[in-house]
Amino acid sequence: MKYLSALAFALAMSTPALADLQVQFDEGAPKDRFTISNVGDCALGATLVSIDLSGSPYGLIFDTTGSGAGVQVFQPFELTSGKSKLASIPTVKDGQNKITLDLLGLEPQESVSFTIDVDDTVNNREITVADAEIVGAKIVAKTAGRTSQAAFQKDAKATVKSVACAG
Repeated sequence: MKYLSALAFALAMSTPALADLQVQFDEGAPKDRFTISNVGDCALGATLVSIDLSGSPYGLIFDTTGSGAGVQVFQPFELTSGKSKLASIPTVKDGQNKITLDLLGLEPQESVSFTIDVDDTVNNREITVADAEIVGAKIVAKTAGRTSQAAFQKDAKATVKSVACAG
């Protein structure tokens, strides 16, 4: 029995530590918010995080100008927290359905958030995106030669498990 316990411990110790990266979408007026958080127990190193709305059956897009693909209210990309955690500020064009943020790293419980307007192009209420409308959209995290992804759930959260920890 001691041998099995020691073997189980050794296997657990040889498995690399992993972080959990969560993206939460919050519908708001006039701005929608995305928050990217390290909800794991270890530091996350440099990571490219893409939010890809193309999997949503509602044709979700980023509405950043008043003269483009969106309707009525528009809001450009605005970083609201975590600027020091980004290598650069992304450019988001009107009508785009994907955005990539180049994170320098996140400690446990740290986050980066931004506001922008998200519109659906299928329903009658195009300016309002309910939580369930983002289901099918996904996040992709690329770090240290590893790519992981997760789809948004009905609670408007997507959690990528198994993102490699820094160091």
